[in-house]
Amino acid sequence: MSTVLKVKNIEKYYGNKKNLTKAINNISFEVDKGEFIGIMGPSGSGKTTLLNCIATIDKVTTGNIQIEDKDITTLSRKNIEKFRREHLGFIFQEFNLLDTLTVYENISLALSILGVKGSEIDKRVKSVSSRLGISEILSKFPYEISGGQKQRVACARAIINEPSLILADEPTGSLDSKSARVLLENLSDLNESMNSTIMMVTHDAFTASYCKRILFIKDGKIFNELVRGSDDRKEFFKRIIEVVTLLGGDNNNVI
Repeated sequence: MSTVLKVKNIEKYYGNKKNLTKAINNISFEVDKGEFIGIMGPSGSGKTTLLNCIATIDKVTTGNIQIEDKDITTLSRKNIEKFRREHLGFIFQEFNLLDTLTVYENISLALSILGVKGSEIDKRVKSVSSRLGISEILSKFPYEISGGQKQRVACARAIINEPSLILADEPTGSLDSKSARVLLENLSDLNESMNSTIMMVTHDAFTASYCKRILFIKDGKIFNELVRGSDDRKEFFKRIIEVVTLLGGDNNNVI
């Protein structure tokens, strides 16, 4: 099994010598092709900073991050933008769709930028839309569809270029429970049927229970790790709750 992501001894500091904040403190781990990995931790633990560094949105202070054996910490700004378009897919809490474009155009935009032929774009958009159950809304604009549909469009946009790694930051945070469940089942299906590699930051234990492995971050360090193994989702959920309790989390806010 090939390794998609290698994070080695990374640290991230903010501020100056007199008031230095270490958001990430010497974190190392690897992610293999086809993994669905969750990142959990209390507010201020460093989980979003970690995701941003992997996403090339932020730069590490020290250490290295390799995606598909490419050290992204050494890339120039121009090459980072190209790498991001070609190798990464993003799903954000607030959807980040362009209201002036139709659903079809939002999904296909990344391929258009990459210079993919129109016939291939059409084929891919229709395929991924069918898989995510949004074929009937391709001609609509974002303001004409529901929040759950918007997030599935964002998911389609993230996977349309068949990225090496899909990065999801609290993807269910703006959704009702029914829409959240549909999205998570879609992500699980993409992981299982297309062998998509997904890394998801979440504070929610129910959301995290769809993952195959979870890293728990506390004070900028990896505090614990859980592997789902042969557990069903309900059993895995219970194990997640136990670790969340150790982290000092409030169970009422993670179910």
